[in-house]
Amino acid sequence: MSITAYSSALAGVFLLCLAAGWYLSTRVLRWLLASRILDIPNERSSHQAPTPRGGGWAVMLTVVPVFAAAGLAFGKPLETAVVLLGTLALMAVSWIDDRRPLSPLLRLVVQAMAVVLGLLALPTDELVWQGWLPWGLDRAATAFLWLWFVNLYNFMDGIDGLAGSETILIGGGVALVSLAMGDFGLTGVAGAALAGAAAGFLTHNWRPARMFMGDVGSIPLGHILAFLLATLAAHGDWAAALILPAYYLTDATITLLRRLLRGEKIWQAHREHFYQKAAKGVGRHDRVVLTIIGYSLLLLAAALAAGSFGAWTLLPGIVTVALLLATLKRMAKA
Repeated sequence: MSITAYSSALAGVFLLCLAAGWYLSTRVLRWLLASRILDIPNERSSHQAPTPRGGGWAVMLTVVPVFAAAGLAFGKPLETAVVLLGTLALMAVSWIDDRRPLSPLLRLVVQAMAVVLGLLALPTDELVWQGWLPWGLDRAATAFLWLWFVNLYNFMDGIDGLAGSETILIGGGVALVSLAMGDFGLTGVAGAALAGAAAGFLTHNWRPARMFMGDVGSIPLGHILAFLLATLAAHGDWAAALILPAYYLTDATITLLRRLLRGEKIWQAHREHFYQKAAKGVGRHDRVVLTIIGYSLLLLAAALAAGSFGAWTLLPGIVTVALLLATLKRMAKA
């Protein structure tokens, strides 16, 4: 396949999934309202009024069949099957958790099982950590970060438009990096599908959000994106795989460590992330999300440059994230 044909295919997948994501979002929103499936505000919430929760169904119902079809088209049916099996398990457990809280241990066990399945889909002859670790430790370290990414994607879904915007940027970034590196396959198509589906959902989730994604969306989205990023790294695009989700990784990890040091229950909802404090400070979710989008576009540019400059692009990525966190801290004091 030529680069022109592949880029056209990615654009087509994005637009198709955008349309499907938008249409399914309208249907899911009606169903959630009719069923009175609402997120009721509490002292830890960033919203004021009861809002339908479960919009992630629209995203996942768009992405899953495209992901499966791409696996067949690119001759990777078994790889996509094991990733999707874990994804469907996460959707089921997360939907139950959206309706009534489940044990954190049960959720973690199911997530760990999904990650183990996902590891089977990675190429056995390629190392995610580029040979810095022996094969067994390579997969163990990948599993740890994969599991953390699944959870942080849920933690970072706390204000209107953020999870949808980041999914567009990270998924779209994966597709563009794959295109730039000449990796014409499942990874790029899946990234484009995620970006398109998230864009369709975002039309209903931008401030003021008419519905929230819920765990049924954020948890499996984190799982699929972690697979795509691990695949990028295994194919040699490890710098891009680190840079694309760098803000999410940094905000969530710093916040987690702070809570751990204070002896708090890290699985409980809170409003201590940089983006949450900034939203409280300025009183508008969209200003915060637009700020994050602006800096994330710089991260995307650094990720695309990684193919030419390699590890050197980590430096502008680190600087960009540091500036973003500093900006969010200033907004929190507004």
